[in-house]
Amino acid sequence: MRLESPTPDAPTDPPPADHDGRPTSPAGATPVQRVASVVIRFAGDSGDGMQLTGDRFTAETATLGNALATLPNFPAEIRAPQGTLPGVSSFQLQFADHVVLTPGDAPDVLVAMNPAALRANIGDLPRGGVVIADSDEFTRRSLQKVGYTASPLEDGSLESYQVHALPLTSMTVESLAGSGLSRKDAERAKNMFALGMLSWLYDRPTQATERFLQTKFAKKPEIRDANLTAFRAGWAFGETTEGFAVRYEVAPAEHPAGTYRNITGSTALAYGLATAAHKAGLPLVLGSYPITPASDILHALSGLKRFGVTTLQAEDEIAGVGIALGASFGGSLGVTTTSGPGLALKAETIGLAVMLELPLVVVDVQRGGPSTGLPTKTEQADLLQAMYGRNGESPLPVLAASSPTDCFTAALEAVRIAVTYRTPVILLSDGYLANGSEPWALPDVADLPTIDPAFATGPNGAGDDGTPAFRPYLRDPETLARPWAVPGTPGLEHRVGGLEKADVTGEISYEPDNHEKMTNLRQAKVDGVAVPPLEVDDPVAPDGSRARVLVLGWGSTYGPIAAAVRDARAEGLQVARAHLRHLNPFPPGLGDVLRAYDRVVLPEMNGGQLALLLRGRYLVDVQSHARVRGRPFTAGELTDVVREAVAALPDELAARQLVGAGAPFESPQEARR
Repeated sequence: MRLESPTPDAPTDPPPADHDGRPTSPAGATPVQRVASVVIRFAGDSGDGMQLTGDRFTAETATLGNALATLPNFPAEIRAPQGTLPGVSSFQLQFADHVVLTPGDAPDVLVAMNPAALRANIGDLPRGGVVIADSDEFTRRSLQKVGYTASPLEDGSLESYQVHALPLTSMTVESLAGSGLSRKDAERAKNMFALGMLSWLYDRPTQATERFLQTKFAKKPEIRDANLTAFRAGWAFGETTEGFAVRYEVAPAEHPAGTYRNITGSTALAYGLATAAHKAGLPLVLGSYPITPASDILHALSGLKRFGVTTLQAEDEIAGVGIALGASFGGSLGVTTTSGPGLALKAETIGLAVMLELPLVVVDVQRGGPSTGLPTKTEQADLLQAMYGRNGESPLPVLAASSPTDCFTAALEAVRIAVTYRTPVILLSDGYLANGSEPWALPDVADLPTIDPAFATGPNGAGDDGTPAFRPYLRDPETLARPWAVPGTPGLEHRVGGLEKADVTGEISYEPDNHEKMTNLRQAKVDGVAVPPLEVDDPVAPDGSRARVLVLGWGSTYGPIAAAVRDARAEGLQVARAHLRHLNPFPPGLGDVLRAYDRVVLPEMNGGQLALLLRGRYLVDVQSHARVRGRPFTAGELTDVVREAVAALPDELAARQLVGAGAPFESPQEARR
C-alpha cells in the first residue's frame, strides 16, 4: 500500500477520537474482540527505541485504567554492534481488566524489529503466539549476524506462530517522503510507526503520546513532526490493512477511588525519600555516584530541588557516602544510592555511621554479580553483604521493597527507622523493581506519619563538678538512640570519629568491658527497632483446616509468589503465603510462624541467603528455591514449586491439603498431573 506523504510542517491529521482519546474507526472496520489480559514484548536493537515505545504504550494503557506491570530489559553494553544478540533491548508489558502481579510469564505478542530481536526472544513465545516482525530488516547480512542461514519469516520455522511480516521500515520512510529528512533519519521513526499500529490493534488512546511527542521534541520541529506522522501512519495502516482479522479491547480494571499515575520503582523510591524528609522537617542531601541500575534515583531527586533536596554527583562511591554521612552530622537527612559493587566500597563509611550512631539511608538497587556481573539484570544476592559486609560487630537495620509502588512506602519506613534510632539503614531494591512500573495511587501527604528528629537543644547531664554538660551517648531508654546534636549548637560540643566511644561521655575508650558494653548496646538498639508482626495469608478451608505449606518471600519476589499462590489455590491446593519487609530485625514471632507449618518454601534470586539466615536463627528446615538467572521468577515456575511442596507432604496430610471446589485429589501423585 502507499501512504500519503505529509509536508514536514504539517504532519498527518490525527484520527478522530472518542471521549477517552481513542481514535474511532469507520463503520465496517475490523471487529473488536474483548480479552481479559494481554502480554506484549517490544524487542529490537538498543538504538530502535524499544524502551520509549514500551513506555508510551504503558502510558496509553494507564490512561484507560487497566491494571498493568512492566519489565524493561536492557543490554549491558553501552553500544553493542548493531543487529547483534548482545545489543537486543526489550520491554514487556502485561495489562488486564483485573489485578496483575507480574509483567507476565510469557508474551502473547512479540514485536521484533530485527532478526536478533526475534532470535533472542522467540523461545519465550508460546506456540500460537503472535509475531509482528519488520521484514525490511531480515536481510542476508542481518540474518548472518545472529546465525540464521535462511529467513525464519520464509523457511517455515515459525509456522506454529501467527506471523505478520510487515515492511515497517519502508512504510515509515514512505510516510515521511515529503519531510526533507534523510532516509537514515526517517528510519529512526519506525518505532513510532509500530507504536501507532499496536495502539490501533489494542484500542489504545493516542492523545497522551501525541502530547508527549510535541513536548519532547518542541525544540526540534522536524523530529516532532516526523514522529507524529509515523505514529499516525502506523494507526492508519492498522485501520486499513486486511492483515489482522480482529483487534482487541481490554476493559479497565477496578481500582479503589483515587488519583493514579504510572510510576517506576526508582521514581517511587525517590519520591518516598523526599516525602519522608518533608515529614521529618529535614533537608535531604543525596551523595551518589552513578551506577546501574540505581542512577535513576539520582536523576529523579535532582529534579526536586524546590522541595529542599540537594543532590551531589560524587567522583566515586566512597565520596558519595561520605557526603551523605557528613550531611547527617550537620543535621540533614543523608542518603546515598548504589548497587552491589558500590555497597562494597561504601562499607567502611557505613561502619563509621554505625560507630557515630547517626541517621543515614543507604539504598542498594541490587543487580547480578559478582564484580561487574550482569549490570542491567536483576538479582537479590546482596542480602548477606547488607547484613554483615562490614568489619567488626556492625549491626544495622535492613529492609526490602516488594513492588515498584512499595518502594515509596519502604523509603518512608527506612527514613523513620534511621531518624528515630540514630542508625544507618540499608534499603534493598533491585533492577526488576527499579525499572518496572505499575499504577500508583497518590497518597494524601497529610495522612502520612510525622517523623520527629528530636534534635538535642541543650545539656542533658552534669559534669564531675555538677555543672550542666552534654552527654552524647546518653541514650533514650525506649529506643536506645543517642542525642542528635547539630554542630554549632551552643553547649553541645562533643567528639566524633571512628574510634570506640565511652558509654555516656563519648570519650575515646579502649577498655575491654566498655567495648563489649557498647557493642551490645548497638546490637540491642537494632534488635529493638519497632517492626510490625508478619502478616500471613492463610485462608481457612471449608472443613476448618489451615494450610501446612507456607511460601515465604522477600523483596521483588512478592508478585511472582502471590500470583503462583493464587493459581495454586485455584487448582485446589491449600497453601499459605507471607512476605518479609524487615530483614533485620526480623518481625516479632517469626519463628513461631515458621514452626507452625510442616513445610516452608522460600524462593529467592540468590544462592539461598535468607534461607541460611532463617535456618541459623530459628532452626527451621526452610526449603530454598534459589535461582540466579538475572531475571525474575515466573508465576508458572513457582506454581510448580508449590505443587511439589504439597505433594512432598506425608500422603495422608497431602490428601487433606489438596482440597478443591470439586472432588479432592486421590493422592500426591495425582496432584502432580
